[in-house]
Amino acid sequence: MSQATRPLTGPTAANRQRGGPGSPVLWVALLLVLACAAVLLTALPDDEDDRKGPAACTARGVDSWRPATGPTNAFAAYGDDAARDDDWSGGDGTHSVKLPDGRVLWLFSDTFLGRVHKPPNLQGQPHKWRDGTAPMVRNSGVVMSRSGGIERTLPTPLFHDPGPGQWRWPVAAKVEPRVPGGDEEVVRVLLWTRAAGPKPWIFGVPAATEVATLTLPDLALEGITQISDQRGVADPEKRVLYGTTTVDDGDHTYVFGGNDAQTASRPSSHAYVARVPHGALGDPAAWRYWDGATWSRAGAKPRSVLGDNGEKGVGSAFTVVRDGGTYVLFTMAAGARGLTTVTSYWACSPSGPWHGPGKDFAPPLPEDAAAYNPQAHPALSGGGRLVLSYDVNAPDATATAGGQAKVNRNVELYRPRFVTLRLSRPE
Repeated sequence: MSQATRPLTGPTAANRQRGGPGSPVLWVALLLVLACAAVLLTALPDDEDDRKGPAACTARGVDSWRPATGPTNAFAAYGDDAARDDDWSGGDGTHSVKLPDGRVLWLFSDTFLGRVHKPPNLQGQPHKWRDGTAPMVRNSGVVMSRSGGIERTLPTPLFHDPGPGQWRWPVAAKVEPRVPGGDEEVVRVLLWTRAAGPKPWIFGVPAATEVATLTLPDLALEGITQISDQRGVADPEKRVLYGTTTVDDGDHTYVFGGNDAQTASRPSSHAYVARVPHGALGDPAAWRYWDGATWSRAGAKPRSVLGDNGEKGVGSAFTVVRDGGTYVLFTMAAGARGLTTVTSYWACSPSGPWHGPGKDFAPPLPEDAAAYNPQAHPALSGGGRLVLSYDVNAPDATATAGGQAKVNRNVELYRPRFVTLRLSRPE
């Protein structure tokens, strides 16, 4: 029997009345102290994963969505502008980060530059097009003003190739202190290094994860640090590149990544997660990788947090956001539906377990086009709505029609499109 429930014995009536050892006043006070202690204990984080507790996490899914014409039209208008021949006219791998002065830096992977031609009528050439001499660079940066207009394209490529037959694709980016606890801020950009390879690796073999540092406010490249070299992993399908998306929680930035499923036996890829203290994205020694039980240093075998080699999993690029205490992941659906359909999962922790897939939606697409790489853009979100982009291309983009590659014959095939979503608890 606990002390709180044991019968009182021995004290005199006088002691009970004046608050002595057997006084009801003393026992009420003791019970209040114990109750407060219990509240304080339950309010502490329940583990080192920065979880906020079951009450803060509830199931989340897509309640409704609609096209977001504002940003879609802004990039279309900028790409069509014929004032310059060395600026962005189309790209994929769309990521964004809001800068301290209110501007937004947009990062793209393979990017077309050059002039877009507008047909005088719809006879013979129904779309705006770029000719076959339009230069393509492996990555680019585009700056959006505080008011939402596209201002300029940074000198391209923003991140030079690391060597012959290799290139860098920028993925997630965030503003953080140059060093943990410091006052000076910089932009950290996660990079995927890839290398030319044989089929089925037509988009390159995964090679390494890197982090670039850009100075503020001029966005000059200061340096690039390698975080994880995957070239020692013999099977390219087992190589994990990190940085498709990041989420801040507590004192850490959680960095998600994945492998590339290239074979028909793997219709979806697996998601992985690492975490880094704020201000240390550029320090390889500060990274910790989820191994299924704890956060381990580099060298330990990472364990996927989502993926079953079948109907549950992610595309090679996906995005994660926080809605209250809930993490929500958006990805293209598994299998053939992954060419047109976005789905979602939710979890109470970056390491899972992840629940889903949830309610799907199929965003608008041009004729004979596929969607890929859904990405959230907090800089454009607000008012209970989340802005999500998706990249668009022809499934056979290198095929020609009328003597032109499809991706050039119709410039709408290689520009991001946007939707706004509202999340709610699934029924």
